[in-house]
Amino acid sequence: MLVTAAGKIKAWSWALFRTVLVMGIGYVILYPILLKISLALRGKEDIYDQTIIWFPKHATLDNLVFVLDKMNYMDALLNTIGISAMAAVLQTASCALAGYGFARLKYPGQGLLFMLVVFTIIVPPQTIMIPTYMHFRYFDPLGLVELFTGRPGVSLLDTHWPFVLSSITATGLKNGLYIYIFKQFFRSLPGELEEAALVDGAGIFKTFYRVMLPNAMPAIITVVLFSFVWQYNDSFYVSMYLTDTKVLSMQLASLPGLLAADSPEYMLTSIRLNAGTVLVIIPLMIFYLFLQKHFVEGVERSGIVG
Repeated sequence: MLVTAAGKIKAWSWALFRTVLVMGIGYVILYPILLKISLALRGKEDIYDQTIIWFPKHATLDNLVFVLDKMNYMDALLNTIGISAMAAVLQTASCALAGYGFARLKYPGQGLLFMLVVFTIIVPPQTIMIPTYMHFRYFDPLGLVELFTGRPGVSLLDTHWPFVLSSITATGLKNGLYIYIFKQFFRSLPGELEEAALVDGAGIFKTFYRVMLPNAMPAIITVVLFSFVWQYNDSFYVSMYLTDTKVLSMQLASLPGLLAADSPEYMLTSIRLNAGTVLVIIPLMIFYLFLQKHFVEGVERSGIVG
């Protein structure tokens, strides 16, 4: 009886510890978001009220409505979702093919090439900002444009082509990490799958998209979600490639100047800036709510954790 009681106390203690730990971590993560939502909903009467901590006394949506107009929110949102979705699909396709090649094929220089892929993960993109910009500013594959037209190249800036080309060639944002995820996943699949496909007369590419790719859904889901979210939040590449096209990250970055010009009152500007941040976060929160189950399963089965 004493052993059973001690075991129950130990089990309850461990459950209580885990609950407190998870709640504490959750609070630390959610605190900034909840605070921004609270600030975004405050009316002008609540700005200097020191008694308000979480719940505004004069809750209003005026700040959100005001910022919606200032940010050209709907246009920026549609542009951002379009670029992010396009990049997610193309990056997933190209990185899956590259990861399969590193995982299942043998060829000279394979180790060196994969080392270069890992190198792209740790090298900051700012170090190659100038050559990357010049490459798309004077885009000239194999010198054909200059050969036939005499021009130094064509400018792809302020178009979606830089995102398309970098995604197709698996050289876009975080693509080294995506290739690594696919490589690790394809390595974990049994070799009997390829052997059976080879016996049936399938070649490398047919084996890839008919046999290996359908079994890689956990890795595909993980990479699609990572790619979409990182591209959605990106401000480095969009500021380098786009000048006239409005996206949320750039609209949010320019919002302090727009608000300061409209109202010199610092606290009001700060509250409206929080409202802008909330508007940028809301689509991702909705996106995560619908796909959280697939995301968690994908991360677990693709071997990212552990």
